[in-house]
Amino acid sequence: MKLELKGITKRFGTFTANDAIDLVVESGTVHALLGENGAGKSTLMNVLFGLYDADEGEILLDDEPTGFTGPGDAMAAGIGMVHQHFMLVPPFTVAENVMLGHEQVKGPAKLLDLAAARAKVKEISDRFKFDVDPDAVIEDLPVGAQQRVEIIKALSRDAKVLILDEPTAVLTPQETDELLAIVKDLRDAGTAVVLITHKLREVQAVADTITVIRRGKVVGTAEPTASQEELASLMVGRDVSMTVDKTPAEPGDVMLAVEDLSVIDEDGIARLKHVSFDVHAGEILAIAGVQGNGQTELAEALLGVVPTTSGTATLDGELLTGKSIKETLHSGMGFVPEDRTEDGLVATFTIANNLILDLHDVAPYAKGMALQPRVIAEEAEEHVKQFDVRTTSIEQTAGSLSGGNQQKVVLAREMSRPLKLLIASQPTRGLDVGSIEFVHKRIIAERDNGAAVIIVSAELDEVLALADRIAVMYHGEIVGIVPPDTDRDTLGLMMAGAHEEAAA
Repeated sequence: MKLELKGITKRFGTFTANDAIDLVVESGTVHALLGENGAGKSTLMNVLFGLYDADEGEILLDDEPTGFTGPGDAMAAGIGMVHQHFMLVPPFTVAENVMLGHEQVKGPAKLLDLAAARAKVKEISDRFKFDVDPDAVIEDLPVGAQQRVEIIKALSRDAKVLILDEPTAVLTPQETDELLAIVKDLRDAGTAVVLITHKLREVQAVADTITVIRRGKVVGTAEPTASQEELASLMVGRDVSMTVDKTPAEPGDVMLAVEDLSVIDEDGIARLKHVSFDVHAGEILAIAGVQGNGQTELAEALLGVVPTTSGTATLDGELLTGKSIKETLHSGMGFVPEDRTEDGLVATFTIANNLILDLHDVAPYAKGMALQPRVIAEEAEEHVKQFDVRTTSIEQTAGSLSGGNQQKVVLAREMSRPLKLLIASQPTRGLDVGSIEFVHKRIIAERDNGAAVIIVSAELDEVLALADRIAVMYHGEIVGIVPPDTDRDTLGLMMAGAHEEAAA
């Protein structure tokens, strides 16, 4: 099946998410849609899948104009989509999830024909070597297997075009390699695959054609043989260095010491299990792991957001455990939360006021009970300039900024004062590759200024680029601390819980 998009435009109010986009996807090819977060990739595919109505343009299948009023129409036409956040029912089996929405029945009583669903799952699983048990319960499967179930769902409905939206966001390196092999098999079987991603390595591995989108527009096409630097410059619009330039660390004394730290949530589930480690002044410890394995709880426990059930943490010899968040921040910690909109900013406050959220009651920003507007404004102008926050004014509200610029405001606030410890969770999430380059330089500068730095990142490339040591988390435990030259396969095994095999 040949898919063609002509002049697709989608607006949300005055914002144009897709601006007259043209795209052609041929059968038996992998067409990568490359662009940074917010570039308009997912919006375009949601238009194709019938989730959004285009304001302008048309969709053609095998040169015939068509239109979809919803995902059901798109699936009936042979288009399947695997969303970044899976659409599975956890207590159901694989077969039950696959048949959901187009159930087959048998006999006069019209009972569900689970046997037919099982057979369909097995047939597709065997054909593409998915190794998925039709009777397995979804919530018992690892993330990589759940994703294969999503692909089976689409293929069971005879998808000729398969859209994969950021498919490796929550996968280990091994699961990523397995998925890319599956994508190649699908292509070889004649399926047209649209791969939405911002990860250059994956694009180079499987794409036949690359279309780059920037700020809602197609800015160019490229061959898979293009270098990462060439692809990055297309994405950003200027030359970008893809390597992190840093000298070897010169660690000092232990700055942060964590002993036997545990967190049990309100449902009685152990999120952190007797975690112990230390971080020296002048080094970066990167926390690696598939999201949801305790990294968030570790960072928040150190800040004091979540209560600990055992253990201690000390910063420069001073006990952190049991302190208020304000006391912890004033003791020399900078904290970049993983969700900037929920935990990093007050959307209705100005940029200037967001830049002093944790310093509003200390000099020079306050004198007694009174804020010092002139000082706040001068400092805000300087921070906005240093961190390249794209804004019309420091009086603009944080909520009106783009996601990337919101992240820069958080980083500017947390990294513009003397720090003993910087904890940065997903520090470059939502940033373009040019901004990532800048943030990485600032993080390394904090290390070189003598701060202890903890980076929590779902991007293994970022972990490998920044880390002086890597701590790998799995199911709330640190399963190992390894040097930064550890190979990706070993890290992937550790991230999947196979630390004994990785050690061997």
